[in-house]
Amino acid sequence: MTPLAFFFRSFTWRIMILGMAVGGLILSCAPAQEYDLGSLPSYQAGKKQIGVIRIHGSQLSFHLIHIWQDEFLKLHPDIRYRDNILPSWFSGLCAGTEDICVMGHEAWRPDLMAFQQTFGYAPFEILFATGGFDQNRRGNSPGVVIMVNKDNPITGLTLPQLDGIFGAQRTGGWIGAQWSKAAARGPEKNIRTWGQAGLTGDWADKTISIYGTDATQSLWAGTIQKVVFKGGTKWNPAIHELVRGDHVRGNSDVQTAAAVAHDRYAIGFSFMKIVKANPGVKAVALAADESGPFISPTLDTFRNRTYPLVTGLYLYLNRPPGQPLPPRLKEFLTYILSREGQQAVVDDGMYIPLTPELAREQLQKID
Repeated sequence: MTPLAFFFRSFTWRIMILGMAVGGLILSCAPAQEYDLGSLPSYQAGKKQIGVIRIHGSQLSFHLIHIWQDEFLKLHPDIRYRDNILPSWFSGLCAGTEDICVMGHEAWRPDLMAFQQTFGYAPFEILFATGGFDQNRRGNSPGVVIMVNKDNPITGLTLPQLDGIFGAQRTGGWIGAQWSKAAARGPEKNIRTWGQAGLTGDWADKTISIYGTDATQSLWAGTIQKVVFKGGTKWNPAIHELVRGDHVRGNSDVQTAAAVAHDRYAIGFSFMKIVKANPGVKAVALAADESGPFISPTLDTFRNRTYPLVTGLYLYLNRPPGQPLPPRLKEFLTYILSREGQQAVVDDGMYIPLTPELAREQLQKID
């Protein structure tokens, strides 16, 4: 396969730099979930735009990107696109060869640090969708669900309790690309038995067994580190870390749920599709602190992003502080955040569309 392939699609040439195999690039769409998008702002095309929009992203999101491009092209026929699929996310932004980087999660710290060191400021970030809830689709960036054995009487945990269970003492944490001591804590906040987590009776002295997939580097581990550890990266060393890509024992997410189901005193993290499939485990509601509210993982709490460990899909651009976006990029982002752009998210079937409140919040950022 040559590194450069040209193809004609929807009346415009797109150049795709293939940094990975294109198998599965055009994804079949699952039946669309019903969402009320009536309150989202409708797109009103302004001045016709001209120029090239250069997009750098993953093969898992390019079906959605092509929907946006085709519809936007009908309204702005002089726009052209160049789509790049490369494994290094911020390389195009840092080199100045891309306009928009599409990511299935918040940018990893190495990307943020590279961008900061190159330009001296943080990249411009736009949330365009929420990660999946229980879709049976590869790459839908689902939110993190905390699960315990079905016999465990606990129904909810606070984020500080989760920190005590999954985390360890630390000297600080990362806020974006900056190190902060605000997240520092000592070993006295470690929680290693169910009694320390609030259970009594036979459960009080039982050691908590911990399971998770790719605790050192994954979307789910990264979400826990940012939200629960407040940017810290130190895990409880007793964690049983299942490794993705284990072709001997099989799917590591399924293994994680099975381990929790077979260990009465276990806790683990995975995503809702896996949790729902195993009757031996149950999801736990989460709260920011003891005052609550305790929020269960549901489609509604994912969409309104009240569930603490929800994930998101993001666009990153190089926008110097105080400077406007180029008109063609501002118009394209406005379309993505509109009712029509979010309907494309629904039609694609991978992610959860933004609520009207979230869409308007993102629109204000691009003005």
